[in-house]
Amino acid sequence: MTVVSPGLEIERIRGCLLGGAVGDALGWPVEFQSLGQIRRTFGTQGVTAPVESPAGVFEVSDDTQMTLFTAEGILRARRAGYPDQSRETIEEVSKAYGRWLYTQGFKEALDPSGLDGWLIEIPELFNQRAPGQTCLGALLEGRAYDDSKGCGGIMRVAPVGLLHDSPMVPACLIADITHGHPTGYLSAGCFALIIRLIAEGATVQEAARAACDVVIRSEGSLEVAGAIHVALELAGRTTHPGPSHVESLGAGWVAEEALAIALFCSLKAGSFEEGVLLAVNHSGDSDSTGALTGSILGCLMGPGSIPSAWLEKLELRLAIERIAGEIASCREL
Repeated sequence: MTVVSPGLEIERIRGCLLGGAVGDALGWPVEFQSLGQIRRTFGTQGVTAPVESPAGVFEVSDDTQMTLFTAEGILRARRAGYPDQSRETIEEVSKAYGRWLYTQGFKEALDPSGLDGWLIEIPELFNQRAPGQTCLGALLEGRAYDDSKGCGGIMRVAPVGLLHDSPMVPACLIADITHGHPTGYLSAGCFALIIRLIAEGATVQEAARAACDVVIRSEGSLEVAGAIHVALELAGRTTHPGPSHVESLGAGWVAEEALAIALFCSLKAGSFEEGVLLAVNHSGDSDSTGALTGSILGCLMGPGSIPSAWLEKLELRLAIERIAGEIASCREL
């Protein structure tokens, strides 16, 4: 396994964001299919490469769309000089999600004065790719769903780990905009911290254990800490990982299961390709587990680890590259 040098240089940032989008693109066509259906469509090995759309691209889902808007909101807050955990920073991210709502056809959700920024000008972002009902409902109503621990909070917070030195609390607050269950937002906090620690040179196992040590101090963290522990234990005793191991961790529709699956697949990956394919070939939320795994492995191994053929037709690639550059520039200020 090739790992890029420690530090938040542009290669780590590009790898994380591009890797997440590629994992998303691999899983999006089979998100709602069982493993049996996947194999009937793609053969016994399941998905082995991104599926080209009629438009000639590898489509991404709401996971990547919301990740881009998360980054936009944090970047605006950072440039305005707002502290990472401040009310103003969270409001900037909320406003960015309002712009995402606009792209999804909810034009009444956004005041015309909020239609600014370059993301809102990208036609490809106006595609509806099965957006999560919790995210849509919570944003439209202006309140988090306190009983929701779905993966819609964790799947969008990778930029928090890339931009914040101490990302646990900011990621929790950003996930809590829509997902108010402790398991939902604490899983997001753990994921952002794992991304941060890997970017600084930690292994996946080291980052996962450190994140677990931090989250266990928070009220309501037992499900998250338990999921991390189970993923680490399963990875330690598994020699030939396959879909049955992934599915033993859950389907990924809820946050702690998505986190566990991403950690397991990342720990067992001999390459970027191997890890993300393991993460999407199961009966469950394949695009989110693929996106989380791709973010981890891309941050760990860099963009050079991603098959070039998978990047060539990646939808929104130029936007992702631009966001990565803005994150790198912002960190250098």
